[in-house]
Amino acid sequence: MKKERFKLTPACYLVLIKDNKILLLRRFNTGYQDGNYSFVAGHLDGNESFRQAMVREAKEEAGIKISPEKLDVVHVLHRLNDKGGERLDIFLKTSEWEGEIKNMEPHKCDDLSWFPLDELPENTIPYIRQTINHVLNKRIYSELNF
Repeated sequence: MKKERFKLTPACYLVLIKDNKILLLRRFNTGYQDGNYSFVAGHLDGNESFRQAMVREAKEEAGIKISPEKLDVVHVLHRLNDKGGERLDIFLKTSEWEGEIKNMEPHKCDDLSWFPLDELPENTIPYIRQTINHVLNKRIYSELNF
């Protein structure tokens, strides 16, 4: 009998920092961390790289066009979620995009705003707050809940 292989859930997150402010969205009506702030983000659909997925998610959620070659990995987070599953979160940063940032999914996000780096909303998801700190301190890798 063949043993089933272990599986990770891969996700990508967009880190945009401009004028000492960071772009965050407040989750709404998703069933996960609703009412809390995170990044523009999403799961990989399969058959796409993290950069390709991030380009897709940036367009779907924020209405901006990003070139994959302009995305740099700034943090990798390996974490256990509250249901016992494991996730691999890749945080990608760019300072170049085309278009005006706009909430393209008001049915999943009720705020998309810039926040001062030293004044994050109280209701920022804890692992997102931790990752922002790691990004600012150039710490490329972390683990959570192991």
